Amino acid sequence: MIGAGAAGLMAARELLRAGRQVTILEARNRLGGRIWPLETRAFGYAAEGGAEFIHGEAPLTRGLVREAGLTLAPIEGRRWSLRDGKFSTGDARASHNRRLQQELMAVTTDLPIAEFLATRFAGAQYDELRRGITRMVEGYDAADPARASTLALREEWLSEGLGQQDRIGEGYGALIDSLAGDCHRLGGALHLGAAVVAIEQSTGRRTIRCRDGASFSADAAILTMPFPALAGIVLPPAVQARAALGADIGFGNVVKLLLGFRDKWWAEHGGRDLSDLSFLISTARVPTWWTQYPASFPVLTGWFAGPRADTVASLSEQQLIDMGLASLAEIFDRPVAQLRQD
Repeated sequence: MIGAGAAGLMAARELLRAGRQVTILEARNRLGGRIWPLETRAFGYAAEGGAEFIHGEAPLTRGLVREAGLTLAPIEGRRWSLRDGKFSTGDARASHNRRLQQELMAVTTDLPIAEFLATRFAGAQYDELRRGITRMVEGYDAADPARASTLALREEWLSEGLGQQDRIGEGYGALIDSLAGDCHRLGGALHLGAAVVAIEQSTGRRTIRCRDGASFSADAAILTMPFPALAGIVLPPAVQARAALGADIGFGNVVKLLLGFRDKWWAEHGGRDLSDLSFLISTARVPTWWTQYPASFPVLTGWFAGPRADTVASLSEQQLIDMGLASLAEIFDRPVAQLRQD
C-alpha cells in the first residue's frame, strides 16, 4: 500500500481484515496525508493543518468516528458576509435562487460553470450572484470555474447540498490513529519516510523501490496518493497509460492559514456583536475565514483556494502570514501592526 493517508490506511485495514499481508509505505514521516493534525501546544487544541470538517451525510466517515469511540461536534454560530464594507448575515443571492435552480435544471449538455453564469446570468442585476457562486466554486470546491462542471455542481447543490457540517471533537488525527492502530493490531507493517520512486512488474510480482535504496516485493501494489504525486514514480508501461488518464481529473490547491491571537478581538466590531461568528465570507485577498465557535480559542483560520492559490506557491511562510494579516486588516479595518502585535 503506497500512501498512508485516509485512503491508504482504510484500504490496508480492509485487506488485513480479509487475511491478506499488507505493507504500508509512506513518503512522509507522519501519517494522514491531507489530514494533518498539529500539536496541541501550537494553538491550545487539536488544530487541523489539513482536513477539518465532515461535510454532509458522509456515512462511511461518520461510521468510522463512532467505531473509534470519537465524538462529533456540530458547527454552530452565524455565517457573516462582508459586502461594501458592511457585515450582514443575509444572502444577497437568495432573490435569484429560484431562477438559478430553473436554469441549472435546463442544462442538458455540460459546460464550465463560468460559461453557464456568463450566458445565463449576464446582467448587472446578477453581479452578486456571479461573484457568490464563483467564490463558492473556488473556495468550497477549490476548483477553477473555467473548468468546473456545471452538471456536477448542480448535483452537489440541488441533490445533496452541503448538508450537516461537523468537526471531530478529538480531531481528525484521532481517527487516523484509530485506523493505524487497527492496521498494527492486524499485523500490518508500516514504513515512514519510504518515498517510492519506481514500481517494476514481472510475472505475478511487483518490485517497489524507494529513494533510500530499500525495495519490497509483493503480488500487488495499490497506490493511494493524489494524482499529481504519481509524477514522481516510474510506473510499469502497462500502468502508465491508465495513470495518464488522471491528468484530466481536476485537482484544486489550497493555502490554509491558522493565526492565533491573544484574545478574540473580532467579537465586537463597529458596534456589531460578532461573538458567535462561525464563517466569514469577504472579497479580501484571503476571502474566507472561520473560528472555532462555540469553543473560545482565539484562532482565525483563513482559506485561500482555487486557481488563485496557484499564484502564491512560491511565497515564504512569512509572506503568507503577511497576506493573511493584510486581508484581516482590510476586513476589520484594523491596523496590520496591531494585528501582528496581537
